[in-house]
Amino acid sequence: MFSLKAALEGCVAPVELSPYCGWVLDSLSGQLAEEITLSETSTPKQSTPLPKRASAEKIPPGSHRSSSPPSSTDAFVMQERLRQRLEEQEQMVRAAYAQASEQLKRFDELRELKRHQEFQELQEVMEKSSKEAQGQQEKLKEEHRHRAKILNLKLREAEQQRQRQEELERLRKEEGQERLRRLYSIQEELLQLNQQIDPNFRHKDLPRIDLSAYSNRGNQICGLVSGLIRSTSEKGFPTQADVASTERALQEMRGLISSMQQEITAALEEKKRKDEEEKKQKQKELEKKEQMKSQTPAPAQQTGEKQQKEGLQLKTEESIMQWYQQLQDAAEQCVAAFSEIANCKSNTEVKKIKTNLQKAATIPVSQISSISGSKLREVFDKINNLLSGKPVQTEGQAVSVTQHPQGLEFVCYKLAEKFVKHGEGEVSFHHDSAFPIAVVLSGIWELHPRVGDIFLAHLHKKCPYAVPFYPARKEGTSMEEYQRMLGYEVHDSKVEEQDHFLKRMSGMIRLYAAIIQLRWPYGNRQGAHPHGLSYGWRWLAQMLNLEPLADVTAMLLMDFLEVCGNALMKQYGIQFWKTMFFIQKSYIPRYDIWGWEC
Repeated sequence: MFSLKAALEGCVAPVELSPYCGWVLDSLSGQLAEEITLSETSTPKQSTPLPKRASAEKIPPGSHRSSSPPSSTDAFVMQERLRQRLEEQEQMVRAAYAQASEQLKRFDELRELKRHQEFQELQEVMEKSSKEAQGQQEKLKEEHRHRAKILNLKLREAEQQRQRQEELERLRKEEGQERLRRLYSIQEELLQLNQQIDPNFRHKDLPRIDLSAYSNRGNQICGLVSGLIRSTSEKGFPTQADVASTERALQEMRGLISSMQQEITAALEEKKRKDEEEKKQKQKELEKKEQMKSQTPAPAQQTGEKQQKEGLQLKTEESIMQWYQQLQDAAEQCVAAFSEIANCKSNTEVKKIKTNLQKAATIPVSQISSISGSKLREVFDKINNLLSGKPVQTEGQAVSVTQHPQGLEFVCYKLAEKFVKHGEGEVSFHHDSAFPIAVVLSGIWELHPRVGDIFLAHLHKKCPYAVPFYPARKEGTSMEEYQRMLGYEVHDSKVEEQDHFLKRMSGMIRLYAAIIQLRWPYGNRQGAHPHGLSYGWRWLAQMLNLEPLADVTAMLLMDFLEVCGNALMKQYGIQFWKTMFFIQKSYIPRYDIWGWEC
C-alpha cells in the first residue's frame, strides 16, 4: 500500500527534462547553425525542399552527424511535438494519478470498513463478556445476599438464645437469692425458737421437768439447717428441695416448741391443782430466791474462805484493771472531743454532716458477713479512706472527716461502736462471720490504732468478761444498774432473757478471739500485731485464775478455745496442753462444787 502511494506521488512530481535532452538540444543547435549559414550564403533557389526536410526528420537520432542540419521550422515543429508529447505524458500521468487516488480511496474505505467491522466484533465480544461477567456477579451477589440472610438469621437466633439464657440465668439467680434469703430467715427463726428451749431450765413449780430432749432435738435441727446452708453456699444457690427441707425443719421446731409448751402447761396445771394449799409457802420461797439471785455474781460472799484456800482469785489483777481503766478513759476523752458535733441541735449543716459521717462509718461494717468475702477489700478501702481524710461516697454524696474539725473523733468512736454491735448481733447468730469482721478490724486497727483502743473500750463495757472482769455491786447501786454492769440489757426495768444474754456474750468473745489471731492479708505485716495472741493467752490465764460463774464462764471458755485454740496451740505448744490438762483435771471439777452442770 505504501509503495503504490509513493509511485503515484512520483508521477505527479514536477516535470523534469531527461538527461538526453542536452544531447538532443546540442544536435538540434548544430543543425540549426549550419542551416542558417547555408541560407545566408546560398540563394533561395538552393534551399532544401520540404519533403526532404521531412525525410531528414525521419532520420533516427543515432545517425551520423554528417547529415544536413534541420531548418528552424523543423526545430520548431520538433519542439512543438515535444511539448505536445510532454503534455500528453502529463495528462496520462494525471489520469493515472487520479485513478490511483481513487483506488487508494477505495482501499482506505475498505480498510476503514474492515477496521470498523473488527472494532464492532470486538465491542460485541466485550459486551457479551461484560454481560456474562455482570450476570456472574449478580449471581454471586444473590448468593452472598442469601448467605448473609441465612447468617443474619443464625446470628439473630444465637442472640435470642443468648438473651434467653441470660434471662433464665438472671431468673435462676434471683430465685436462688430469694431462696437463700428464705433459708437465712428460716435459720434466724429457728435460732430464736431454739433460744426458748433451755436444757438447764428448771421451772419454779416443776423442778422435775426435763427439757433436755427438746433442747437436743432443737440443736440437731439447727445444726442440720446450718450445715445445709453452708453446703448450698459453697455450691451456689439452694434448690427448692433445700427450702422445703428447711421449712419442714422449721415446722418441726415449731411443733417441738408447741409440744414443750403444752408439756409445761399441762405440768403446771397439774402442779397448780396439787400445790394450791402451799401457795403462801411458795411465795416466801420465791422471795428468798430473789434475794439469793441478786447475790449470785459475787461468789466470794458465799465461799470466801474456801476459795482462798484453793488458790482462785476473786478479783482481776491490778495491772489488767489499770489497762481496762485507761481504755475507758480514752473512750471518754474521745466522746468529749466531739461533744460539739454530738450535741448540735440547731445547726442543720452540722447535723447533716453528723448524719452523713455516721452512715459512712457504719454502713460498710454492716455489709460484712460470712458470705461477703469478695467485698472485704472494698469495705476495708472505704473505711480506711474515710479515716485517712479522703472523701467517700455515701448514698450518692461525698463525705469526708475534714468537713468538721471533730469529724475524725466522731467517726472513730462510731466505727468502733459499730464493730462491737456487729459482733454481738451478727456473730451471735452466724459464728463464721467473726472471721471476716475480725480481718477488716485488724487491718483498720493496724493503720489507725485509736480505733482499736476505742473498740476495746466498747467491748469491755458491753462484755466485761472480755477483760476478764467480774464487776462487784457497790453500795447504793441499783439492781438495774448492776445488771447493766454485768452486760445485761435492761429496758423499762425488764432484764433480757438469759439465753439472749449468753448469745450476745458468745458473739463478742468469738469476735475477740478471731481478732487476736488474724491480720489484714493485704497489709504491710512488717510490724507486730496490734493486739495479738499474747493478749489472748493473758485472757485465758486470767480467766482460769478467777472463780467460775454459772453459765457464763464455761460457755465463754468453749467459744474462745473453739475460735483461737489452734492458734494458741501452735504459738505456745506444751504450755497450751498443760493449760488444757488443768482445765480438765482442776477447773471443770469446780462446777461440781457449786452443783452446776458443765
